[in-house]
Amino acid sequence: MIKDHIVSSYDIDLNSLKASIARMAGMVDDEIAGAIDALLKRNSDEAHDIVQADKAVDALELKVEQDATTILALRQPVAEDLRQVLAALKISNILERVGDFAANIAKRATVLNRHSPSVKAQPTLPEMARQVRTLLQNALDAYLDEDAEKANDVWMADKHVDELYNSLFRELLTYMMEDPRVITPCAHLLFIAKNLERMGDHATNIAEIVHFTVTGQAIEEARPKSDDTSYAMVVPPASSGPDEDANDKN
Repeated sequence: MIKDHIVSSYDIDLNSLKASIARMAGMVDDEIAGAIDALLKRNSDEAHDIVQADKAVDALELKVEQDATTILALRQPVAEDLRQVLAALKISNILERVGDFAANIAKRATVLNRHSPSVKAQPTLPEMARQVRTLLQNALDAYLDEDAEKANDVWMADKHVDELYNSLFRELLTYMMEDPRVITPCAHLLFIAKNLERMGDHATNIAEIVHFTVTGQAIEEARPKSDDTSYAMVVPPASSGPDEDANDKN
């Protein structure tokens, strides 16, 4: 009877951890949606609210850390039970970082509001955000359902976010070369796109954690990545030199 009571109490502790993670994920999802909405609608007040809301995510991460530490100290879990507690710790840290990225987008939105709208860049960013939110939601579902197969699906899908980032990266570089007046807003849009790309990476991190938690084994394949911006080169348009100008006049 005592053993059954201990097991039941431990299950309650784990379920409480999962509930905190689920709540944290919902808050982060709201941050991402709000930050992109503030960017597209050029709403500085909404952007400010998103920055302030990130404090609640930070506080919830601290609660998860404290609760997990208590479980480790009092329950001394092993094997799969230990993996579940460590997973909660790691995932809460990842979600906190994603919240930071969303807050950073909101901060940059307030700067962009002081510049003319970069209409050409806008369609890609909300699509990136939509895909990232889907990845994070699916990763959380995999965690709550303890579903390694669903986690693997998330792990494979991040390449689509990378592909959008690659396209937008080159597009924005081209804009900046064609018109130096847009360098500042385009630079901020590049950082926003990079924040979204990193969110996708974090979704795959959660997927890897879930897979290990459920199976006890790491995913052996190399992570599929399509981000090739580290090697990207955009050749500036050719311009006529002084001699060519003189020849033209002749």
